[in-house]
Amino acid sequence: MNKKSPLLFLLALFVTGIWLGPGQASDLNHIAEAVAKGEISVVDLTHPLNKDVPVIQLPAPLANTPGYTTHVISKYDEKGPAWYWNWVEVGEHVGTHLDAPCHWITGKDKPCVDKIPVDQLIAPAVVIDVTEKAQKTPNYLLTKEDVLEWEKKNGKVPERAIVIMKTGWGVLQSDAKKFFGLDQEGKPHWPGFSMEVSEFLVKERQVNGIGTEAVGLDSGNAASFNPPFPAHYVMLGAGKYMLTSLAQVEKLPAKGALLIAAPMKLEGGSGSPVRVLALVPR
Repeated sequence: MNKKSPLLFLLALFVTGIWLGPGQASDLNHIAEAVAKGEISVVDLTHPLNKDVPVIQLPAPLANTPGYTTHVISKYDEKGPAWYWNWVEVGEHVGTHLDAPCHWITGKDKPCVDKIPVDQLIAPAVVIDVTEKAQKTPNYLLTKEDVLEWEKKNGKVPERAIVIMKTGWGVLQSDAKKFFGLDQEGKPHWPGFSMEVSEFLVKERQVNGIGTEAVGLDSGNAASFNPPFPAHYVMLGAGKYMLTSLAQVEKLPAKGALLIAAPMKLEGGSGSPVRVLALVPR
């Protein structure tokens, strides 16, 4: 193994489906050493989960998810003199989170969050930058042509990849109006994945899933599409998962990062808040 590029070696293992044999176990130690030495940086793609996280609102009579609330159990006081702990309440789809296949009607017989194979939660990251297009057209839809243009520069999207749509939306999360792209009529606008590109990534590139900086993988006006919310319809119906409200995507290269998504193992959960980390070679 080339010790100067341990991450690339590990990526190759995941892409090719090869795993470590007894004689290769030390390769993981090299990766840990590279992280400790700063040869591989770890980028946290997760927004803090707190009461200020913007929560999507569906129109009546549809039911909405609660946001995040924390309740103190004890904090070095008479209820617990030597310890601090809380209990929390939060919707499965709040903040940086994972949508499991069973979240959508097309995936109702597919895995919920506790049944997603864990090897699918570690995957090479493909980052497609459409920031300029999204700034000009807030409801911009990622297209098959965008993917093919990326491939001209970077090679074919690897199987089992997570394709992330880079739009610049992550920096807007502290301002709910801007994050949701609300116009004067209160209608939302944010970029998303088209049905065409969703089908292409599933059928022709066999990806593990997709990700976005925005509040949803479908654009803000996708309720009016046929079918409504096509990225959900296609991706979750194909047993893939989706990552929403990602942070610090601007720190990722177009290719070469390894993404690790760790949702809570909620039995029968339609999704979960998730800690998403990316290993990036320097």
